[in-house]
Formats: sequence, C-alpha cells, structure tokens
Amino acid sequence: MSKINDFLNEAGVFFLATVDGDQPKLRPLGLHFEMDGKVLFGIGDFKEVYRQLLANPKAEIVAAKQNGHWMRYTGRAVFETDEKYAAAALDTMPDLKKIYNEETGNKMMVFHLEDAKAVEIAIMGEGESLL
Repeated sequence: MSKINDFLNEAGVFFLATVDGDQPKLRPLGLHFEMDGKVLFGIGDFKEVYRQLLANPKAEIVAAKQNGHWMRYTGRAVFETDEKYAAAALDTMPDLKKIYNEETGNKMMVFHLEDAKAVEIAIMGEGESLL
C-alpha cells in the first residue's frame, strides 16, 4: 500500500472514475492517506460521486507523475464506518473542516479499494504491479 500512497503523493492530483448508470464519470481528487494498512480516499456524502459508488462500487483511480509514469488502481469501493477515518481525512486536509462539520451537516465519507489491482506503467513500457 505504501507504493500506491507514495505514487499518489508524488502525482499530487489524481482522477477517480465511477459509473452513473451507463455513463462513466471522472473527476480530479487530491485527498488520500495511508492508515491501518490501507490507502484511503475521502468524498462528501452530499456529492454525486458518493451516490454513484453506493450504487456501483466499481472504481478506478488514475494518477500520472512528471516523469511520464502513470498508475491505474482499480477495485471495489468499501466505505469505512469508524469515525476515526473521517477525522484522519480532515486532519490530512484541514481546510476541508470548513466544508465538513456539524454546522454544514456535510460528512466526509472515507473509502478504500478491495479486490484491487494497482499497476505502474512507464510511458513506453510494461506495467509493474504495486500490490
């Protein structure tokens, strides 16, 4: 998992793909962290992406580094129920506490990928498994 987290750290922004009915949806994200042997991601409970993952948990994350290497991380989104994960997510990006709090009513929903595959691919090379 550390290889995946390190790759995401170096890439900065990454993209999360979900499905809405039969339409693929892609959006940039930046929130991720490693905890309890998992790479975790956070999204808002009021966003379409959350509803899409509840309806169809298949997801793919893609990130690219400046050197041309890119990563594809594919699996099934599983949401964490322990509040410690949402607290850790907000500690990772403290500015999000303005959006996710009791006053706004917005909740940070944290998930990890299970049954996952992660591959780092050189710009003109073969893929290498990161798991």
